[in-house]
Amino acid sequence: MTSRPMLDATDRALIVATQAGLPLVPEPYAALAERIGVGADEVERRLQAMIQSGVIRRIGAVPNHYAIGWTANGMTVWDVDDARVDALGEQIGALPFVTHCYRRPRALPLWPYNLFAMVHGASRDEVCAKADRIAELLGSCARAHDILFSTRILKKSGLRI
Repeated sequence: MTSRPMLDATDRALIVATQAGLPLVPEPYAALAERIGVGADEVERRLQAMIQSGVIRRIGAVPNHYAIGWTANGMTVWDVDDARVDALGEQIGALPFVTHCYRRPRALPLWPYNLFAMVHGASRDEVCAKADRIAELLGSCARAHDILFSTRILKKSGLRI
């Protein structure tokens, strides 16, 4: 049986206070500290402990792609050898223009793709050019690929407690 970290009332208050994002102020930890009644150093310590224990995965910015000019968003999908997909995914995920990359199961015979890499750009042509760079990197390892372009924005949110 796996042991789960014990969260106290302050941890839970901190999770609730941050689940919609950090305050957009010069000192977000100080603002959180004031809101939940602890010091800013305690907020930082608790967040770090929750990251290390796996209670939270990360703290990071989530930009609005359209607001920063990326109006073309394409999920590139690739059919690569299952024995090499992890290593190839590491290479593709390290590219500066790939925002996330992961392995997914195939759904044969209609869906042969097992490697997914999200690419954003100001135009479809820009996304296609980035996909071409991925194709060059994969070379003969890519048996087939496609690009699934976004057609609308869906509101994304994490788990709420």
